[in-house]
Formats: sequence, C-alpha cells, structure tokens
Amino acid sequence: MTAAESSDDAVARAAAQHAEHRASIDRLDAILVYTLAERFNHTKQVGALKARHDLPPSDPAREAAQIARLETLAREANLDPDFARKFLAFVIAEVIRHHETFQS
Repeated sequence: MTAAESSDDAVARAAAQHAEHRASIDRLDAILVYTLAERFNHTKQVGALKARHDLPPSDPAREAAQIARLETLAREANLDPDFARKFLAFVIAEVIRHHETFQS
C-alpha cells in the first residue's frame, strides 16, 4: 500500500465518522425539538389552569428550584451548568409569555 492509498483510506474513514456524527446530531436535534414541544404542551396546560384559578403566570420559587435541579443534572452530564441555567431561563421566559397570554 502506498502512502497515497493509506491517506485515501484515512480520509474515507474520517468522512464516514463525520457522517455518523452528523446523523447522530440530526437525530438528537429532532429529539430536542419533540421534547420541547411536549414540554410546552404541558406548560400551556398549566397556564390554562393558572388562568382559570387566577394564579400568577410565574412561580419564582418553582423556577429557582428548577434552575438548581437543572444545574445539578448538567454537572452530572458533564454539561456546562451556566449554559444549562441560561437555556432553562430562556425556556421559562417563553413559558411565562405563554401563561400571560392565557391571563389576557
């Protein structure tokens, strides 16, 4: 086997690994989207309940507990807890926005 053939094999293996990683990323992106959709379905139901029972759209104690819980999960998963906190804060802000529309 020549050096060029060996290099071609390495490039082909790298391309195959690259394609596998991209397929995994695409699959995980789909999981994230469907998981967020399911989560928002539940939080919209919570928003409707809150509106029916004249409860405030946000629950700061619950939000703080969820952020702490997610930071712990992030550390366990070897994910930056600061990123996890920012992500959950973004999701919570969207949930509150949905809840406020029920209050209107």
